[in-house]
Amino acid sequence: MRLGISLGYQAAWTTPADHLAMAQEADRLGFAVAWSAEAYGSDAVSMLAWMAGQTRQIDLGAAVMQIPARTPAMTAMTAATIDALSGGRFRLGLGVSGPQVSEGWHGVRFAKPLQRTREYVDVVKMAIAREPVSYQGEFHTLPLPDGPGKALKLGFRPPRTQIPIYLAAVGPKNLELAGEIADGWLAIFFAPDAAGEYLQHIERGRAKRGLGLTGFDVAPTVPVVLGDNAAWCADVIRPYAALYVGGMGSREQNFYNQLAVRMGYADAAAKVQELYLSGKKAEAGEAIPQEFIERTSIVGNKIQVKERLKQYAAAGVGTLSISPYVGDLKSGIDTLRIVAEAYEESGVAE
Repeated sequence: MRLGISLGYQAAWTTPADHLAMAQEADRLGFAVAWSAEAYGSDAVSMLAWMAGQTRQIDLGAAVMQIPARTPAMTAMTAATIDALSGGRFRLGLGVSGPQVSEGWHGVRFAKPLQRTREYVDVVKMAIAREPVSYQGEFHTLPLPDGPGKALKLGFRPPRTQIPIYLAAVGPKNLELAGEIADGWLAIFFAPDAAGEYLQHIERGRAKRGLGLTGFDVAPTVPVVLGDNAAWCADVIRPYAALYVGGMGSREQNFYNQLAVRMGYADAAAKVQELYLSGKKAEAGEAIPQEFIERTSIVGNKIQVKERLKQYAAAGVGTLSISPYVGDLKSGIDTLRIVAEAYEESGVAE
């Protein structure tokens, strides 16, 4: 198992310089990858291109570049360019986002997300491989059949003609699709004790290509709060968990709420959503079960961190991307260093 860092996206309490400093420290500590995200604020691409020239060895990943935000050809151009800027260190994470962002921000209908993802990845792979892009799908037809366009291929030679592709997936069908068409899975709220439930769907997708799980990177993002009081540590994570379980989507369509239900928290998930959508965000956070946080996060002291790292490794995680929940840069750097020490002492390194 390798370590990664999830930098997220820019927020009111962070700066680009903070993200760069965290990525550079992770690079110095030997972390495998630094991921940048996007929703409807800062974009992942600009951050990754900026970090590409100011890091040395660490991979740089998009977690994710939103499928409705760009044409697949534009995503292929961007991926190939960042791969060139970084000397072959780019990982392409893709996701359809959710109905509210897709339709409200990008103006793209959310219908048939699995088919749209399949076609999108097909075109991206074709373009990065410098093949003439000719594709006839339900959502993508290239070139258009009734105009002057012709099948074009990428106009420069990137370091690689295959870039690792990860899918952000939550539901069983999307997990199966990730196993079938991608090289890795960007997971959220990953509980090591439930790994078998997740991986069976990925294995089903891999089997369609005659493959097993070997070579497929299970890459969850895991909140980390260090301290001797587990309850206090969990309280730091509650607003994040409440946002996703309660407010990331509509009452009828919230993939993270549905995930919590599948994990056995149906009553709590319903309560959290009701509170959050009623504007009672603090109460929604309080309603997140302590057990849910402890199963899907790393909280506690260094000894507890080592034990959790062993659990993630035993569950089949290939890249464990930590997300330090801290209030300032120094605390973030300290968290990286302590987790790196625990990692070395735990014996889970490749």
